[in-house]
Amino acid sequence: MKRLTAEKDFEVRFSEVDSMNIVWHGSYPLYFEDAREAFGAKYGLGYMTIFSNGYFAPLVELSFKYKKPLVYESKPAVRITYVPTESAKIVFDYEIFDRADGSVVATGRSVQVFMDSEYQLVWDNPEFYREWKKKWEVL
Repeated sequence: MKRLTAEKDFEVRFSEVDSMNIVWHGSYPLYFEDAREAFGAKYGLGYMTIFSNGYFAPLVELSFKYKKPLVYESKPAVRITYVPTESAKIVFDYEIFDRADGSVVATGRSVQVFMDSEYQLVWDNPEFYREWKKKWEVL
């Protein structure tokens, strides 16, 4: 099975740190969001692709493990990895790392489900998602 990954570089902005010069924990979901958008652009599974096929993909789980502080003016990157599942879910693992020394700053996971245009949970993989899995050999 293929391993689908993408990376997104970013810079820590002053507005993202607290009085100790450490990135506020509430910024991490945004870094993961940027990674999901980079993944979607690279592999054709962006939010607008999902939406144009008649679905929404809300987050139902989001977790983080903080390994070391991220500080102002850091230039880290976030790596996102698709986790194959037979379920009608999109699961990603994340790793934020310091470009300067390669050390891991944080890890995490997200789970998204599918809802139709009536906001009803979809239990089976939508056709476009089945085709996407087939194309990228992640069935």
